[in-house]
Amino acid sequence: MSQPPSILAVFPGTFDPITRGHEEMIRRAARLFDRFIVAVAAGHHKKTLFTLQERMDMARGVFADVPQLSVHSFSGLMRDFVVEQGAQVMVRGVRGVTDFDYEVQLAGMNRKLMPEVETLFMAPGEQYQHVSSTYVREIATLGGDVQALVSPLVYERLMQRVQQRRSEAP
Repeated sequence: MSQPPSILAVFPGTFDPITRGHEEMIRRAARLFDRFIVAVAAGHHKKTLFTLQERMDMARGVFADVPQLSVHSFSGLMRDFVVEQGAQVMVRGVRGVTDFDYEVQLAGMNRKLMPEVETLFMAPGEQYQHVSSTYVREIATLGGDVQALVSPLVYERLMQRVQQRRSEAP
């Protein structure tokens, strides 16, 4: 009897920073696949708080205990990265209706660009449905407590960056 084919899934995002919501969804999704890539976008369209290398290092630290998971970066079209990797599935997180509307349109476009790749939508656990990297950055920058919203590794680096930015401010 032959072995079933190995399935590779990609979870793309900017992850600036990676949150507990990302972490929870990625851990659940990674259990479903033989190989799993967290694809960190260069974020050329966004002004990020962390460099690409810092975001990749944080993701690698957070998921160091997940053997089938690797962290890669990409720039340009997500489609090009997914096809280059030979992935069969792209996993996307959806927190609510607004995310869903955007993601369904994106999935339709991706189906046109790469019909051989399926898009899987995942919702975070209810305790993380309100968490976004944007909120985490803003709350941390304004002095709020985000410790429960990110892993200890990410929290430490986030607090260092916030302090650094404060000391650089005029």
